Amino acid sequence: MYAVFKTGGKQYRAVKGDTLKIEKLDAAEGDAVEFDQVLMIGEGDNVKVGAPLVSGGKVKAKVLVQAKDKKVDVIKFRRRQNYRRTHGHRQHFTLVEITGFTGAPRKQAAAAEE
Repeated sequence: MYAVFKTGGKQYRAVKGDTLKIEKLDAAEGDAVEFDQVLMIGEGDNVKVGAPLVSGGKVKAKVLVQAKDKKVDVIKFRRRQNYRRTHGHRQHFTLVEITGFTGAPRKQAAAAEE
């Protein structure tokens, strides 16, 4: 079973047990969080797509780490002018482990398919 959900302006595909690096959340390490902006939930051929969101769909996760990413160096440079400026940036992120889903599509009976 998998789900596609949206958080921090980005979309993520998640499977139970996955570890995802997402934009910073206001939650402490060890807290349980839920993402309710679920765009799609699927299991095999049985897929439930929202328009735009799946009603009742939620992705449950546990916060593992709140940290900063590697430093990104930004350099401004103008040739022959002796002009150099450097600036660094470290983006905050949250590492979460997917623990489960709600609002999963129901399995259709074999008789109903025939």
